[in-house]
Amino acid sequence: MKNIIFLILAAFVFTACSSKEPVTANNTVNKQQVELQTNNTTEESDLDDEFDDEFTSEEKEELFDPLSGYNRVMTSVNDFMYVYALNPVAKGYAYVIPKPVRVGISNVFDNLMFPMRFTNNLLQLKFQNAGEELGRFVVNSTVGIAGIFDPAKSQLGWEEHDEDFGQTLGHYGVGSGFHIVLPLLGPSNLRDMLSIVPDAYIDPISYTGASDIGYKIPNNSLEAMGLSAGKIVNKTSLRLGQYENIKKDALDLYPFLRDIYEQKRKKEIEE
Repeated sequence: MKNIIFLILAAFVFTACSSKEPVTANNTVNKQQVELQTNNTTEESDLDDEFDDEFTSEEKEELFDPLSGYNRVMTSVNDFMYVYALNPVAKGYAYVIPKPVRVGISNVFDNLMFPMRFTNNLLQLKFQNAGEELGRFVVNSTVGIAGIFDPAKSQLGWEEHDEDFGQTLGHYGVGSGFHIVLPLLGPSNLRDMLSIVPDAYIDPISYTGASDIGYKIPNNSLEAMGLSAGKIVNKTSLRLGQYENIKKDALDLYPFLRDIYEQKRKKEIEE
């Protein structure tokens, strides 16, 4: 009898102990799950905070653009003029004039811009670049037959160092100022817009300063406008489709072109 009672008690104790082990395991698992969910929630909260901080900082760094209303209108006007005037003319011009001839014309215009590049490289104390520009002009004007060909680059490896007065001002720390879209000329800013005058003064195909500088090609403003128009049409004919490729990626054309221009100018000044 005692043995039977002992067996019953032993079985009871064994059953009770075995039933406690899974409860403990379940509690441990549940605790780990709670901790994991808490950590995940904390991480998600941290990510949200970081995103909010980045978004807030982007808002704080928004570009100062007091002429945005005018700029949007002028961007639309310039876009209309390009699509319905300049682009069709450039396509017709490219259809009539073979590409090698158009490349030669482009080389001539680039060679004529020597005074602007040379002067601004000197002003920025880039003496090696200025020396290469002088060498390019001499070689291309003679061996290259008035700049039609570019043996300075193809034979001697002398690259063109394109600099203007806006880059010179930027080189010495002058800020860009607010953005402004110029009629027909497109995106610019206050610094670059004011730099048009000194650049035009030494530009051979501009009539500005013709009474002071003897190498000016046009004899009057009308001829200067004709040369500039020819330069633009010829240049556009060699870049057909580029503007359309840029434009198709824009959700909002004006700020898209504005940011491309400002980033490009910043990079050019830093080089």
